[in-house]
Amino acid sequence: MRLGIIGAMDVEVAMLKARMADQKIERRGKMEFCLGKLEGLDVVVAQCGVGKVHAAMCAQTMCDHYEVTHLVNTGIAGSLDAELDIADIVISDDAMYHDFDCAHFGYPVGQVPGQDVVAFPADEQMKRLAFSASEEKKPGHTKFGRIATGDLFVGEESAKNRIIERTGARCTEMEGAAIAQTAYSNGVPFVIIRAISDKADHSAQMDYPTFEKMAAEHCAGVTEGLARRMKEFDTSL
Repeated sequence: MRLGIIGAMDVEVAMLKARMADQKIERRGKMEFCLGKLEGLDVVVAQCGVGKVHAAMCAQTMCDHYEVTHLVNTGIAGSLDAELDIADIVISDDAMYHDFDCAHFGYPVGQVPGQDVVAFPADEQMKRLAFSASEEKKPGHTKFGRIATGDLFVGEESAKNRIIERTGARCTEMEGAAIAQTAYSNGVPFVIIRAISDKADHSAQMDYPTFEKMAAEHCAGVTEGLARRMKEFDTSL
């Protein structure tokens, strides 16, 4: 088993890399891939950069060059659910694009032509392990739900409401569905773990820089817990 861990920004993966053993750094293009052990599990950790294209490039590189057996996207997100507070965790049931629209040709909003699903489903086992890891750290502050992805930092109430109407998602960010689509296309199990950094409304520009680091490190801690559980699960087989 080898777990690929992808975060868009350094703050989302720095803590994980600091806790890895037997590290080896490789560069492919402009991306850096850190190979080693996390909680005894074979992992590859990368900062992909912001946005869907960076995310898909990184995920495909992990599938092609590092032969990952599982993928996880870790990081922060804006809340679309009034029940979610800052630093609460959302574990993906599935992920879809909120900014992909071929409705003119008869496709549902979010569906990519050629794909057989609108939203890409996360792996059930990884979901359960991630939920367990999150609840261990902060009981009562984890929810399953849909992740909505688009190349947009959501800081306006109107944009937030439009995404909710289109997707029914619990949170929104800029990479998850691209990683999910890549994993789905390659037959690689995946899950997305996101910590809430802001409310994705007029307060986002103030909240995001205040809570970014706290939420990202909390999410990284949950990802570390997932790695430990995956190692235990793998050893038990």
